[in-house]
Amino acid sequence: MEDGRLLAGRAVRELPLEEGAGRERLYFTANRDLDGQAWHWLPVNDIVASGTPPELIVLERRRHGQFIGRLVAVGTVEAIRGGTPQQAAWARLEARLAALDQLRGERERLRREVLRPLIRQLDANQGDSDARRALAEANARVYDLQQAMRGEVALLESVDGRRLVQPLDEVLRAWRPNAMSLSQKLAAWAGGVWRFLAEGPRDGNAAGGVWPAIFGTVLMVLLMSLLVTPFGVLAAVYLNEVAHQGRWTQLVRIAVRNLAGVPSIVYGVFGLGVFVYGIGSSLDEWFFSDALPSPTFGTGGLLWASLTLALLTLPVVIVATEEGLARIPVEQREGALALGATRLETLARVVLPMAIPAMLTGVILAVARAAGEVAPLLLVGVAKLAPQVPVDAEFPFLHLERKFMHLGYHIYDTAFHSNDVQAAMPLVYATALLLVLVILVLNLTAIFLRHHFRVRHGVQPRS
Repeated sequence: MEDGRLLAGRAVRELPLEEGAGRERLYFTANRDLDGQAWHWLPVNDIVASGTPPELIVLERRRHGQFIGRLVAVGTVEAIRGGTPQQAAWARLEARLAALDQLRGERERLRREVLRPLIRQLDANQGDSDARRALAEANARVYDLQQAMRGEVALLESVDGRRLVQPLDEVLRAWRPNAMSLSQKLAAWAGGVWRFLAEGPRDGNAAGGVWPAIFGTVLMVLLMSLLVTPFGVLAAVYLNEVAHQGRWTQLVRIAVRNLAGVPSIVYGVFGLGVFVYGIGSSLDEWFFSDALPSPTFGTGGLLWASLTLALLTLPVVIVATEEGLARIPVEQREGALALGATRLETLARVVLPMAIPAMLTGVILAVARAAGEVAPLLLVGVAKLAPQVPVDAEFPFLHLERKFMHLGYHIYDTAFHSNDVQAAMPLVYATALLLVLVILVLNLTAIFLRHHFRVRHGVQPRS
C-alpha cells in the first residue's frame, strides 16, 4: 500500500467509492487472532504493487478461522527456536497433518462406536461394573490419542513480519494456493465439495459441512410422506367414492381447501401444543417416567416435526388425489361392476391403480412444500447443531425422539446468526443450492414413479 502496509489476502468484490473518485476492493485477509478482523476494504488507487508469492500458505484452523502467511518452522516449541529450512518445514507439516487426520479419525471412531454405547448402557443399568471398566479403558485410549496429537507447533509469520506459534492439533488443513497446478486446484475444489457434503458444521455453523442437515431434511421428508400419503388418500377416497354427495360433503371440501391457506407457523403452534406438550408429555409419563424430569418425547423431535408437516401438507394430497379420482371415467367403474366385481374390488383393483399418478402428484407437491418449510420446525424439533443423526446401529435404530438439523433452518441460522456473516455467505449460497437440488431429486423420483404408473394404468382424457 502507499502507506507502507503489506497485506496478503483474497479479493472478494469491488465497488465504487461513495465520493465517485476511484474504487475500493474487499479483501479476505484472515489472521483474525493477529489483526482482530479478517476483512479489509482497500482503495484500489492506494495499492502500489501486488503479486502471488508461491511460498504463502493458508491454514484452516478450528479457532480464529484461516491464517495466511509464511511457514517458518515445524516441531516442538524448543526445536523451532533455531529455525528450519522452508521446504523441509512444509514437508514436515504435510506429514504431521496427515498423521493428525488418522489420529482424529481413530478418536472419533472410539467415541462413536465405544464411548456413546457404553454411556447409554450405563444410563440404563447403573450397576454394571463391566461397562464401567470398559468405559474407563475407552476413556484412557481417547486420552492417549489426544496426548499424541499435542506437542508439535508451527512457527508462522504474516507478510508484515509478525510471528505466531500455532499448535498443530488445531490445524485441519494447509495448502499453498499460489504454488498449485490446475490439477491440484481441481482436486482441492473436489475435496472441498466432498467435505461440505460429508462433514458436520463447526465454528458456529459458519464453517464445515452440512451432512447432518442433509440427512435430517431427507429423513424428515420421507417420514412426512409415509405419514401423509395414506391419510390423504383415504380421505380423498371417502369424499369421492364413499360419502353421500351432499351439502356436508361440500362443506368438508371447502374446509380442506381452506386448510391449505393457513400460515405454516399456525401448524407449528398446533404441533407444539398437541404433539409435544400433549401427546409427548403423556408418553413420557407412561413409558419414560424414570427419565423425568428430562423429557424424551415431551420435547421437539423428528417424529413431531414429521407429523406437523404431514398435517401441513395433508390438504394438498387430498385435493390432488380427489381430482385424480374424479377424472377416472364412470365407464371403468360400471364395466367392473357389470363383470361381477364388488364395490370394494372395483375400488381396489380398478379405481385406485388408475389414480396412483394423481396421488403421486399430491406427494410431489407435499414434498416440495415441506422440504422448504422452516417456521413450524422452529417450534417442533429442529436444532441449530445436532451432529449425531437420528439413525445409528443401536436399537431401535431410528430414534424419532431426537432433534435434527434441517437445510432451510441452517441457511437461516448461518445467514443471520453467524459471528462472521461475510465469511458465511458462500456457505449460505451453497446450502441454498443444495436444498434446491435435494428437493429436485425427491421430486424427480416421484415424477418417475408417476410416469411409470401412468403408463401402466393410463387414464384416457375425458372428451
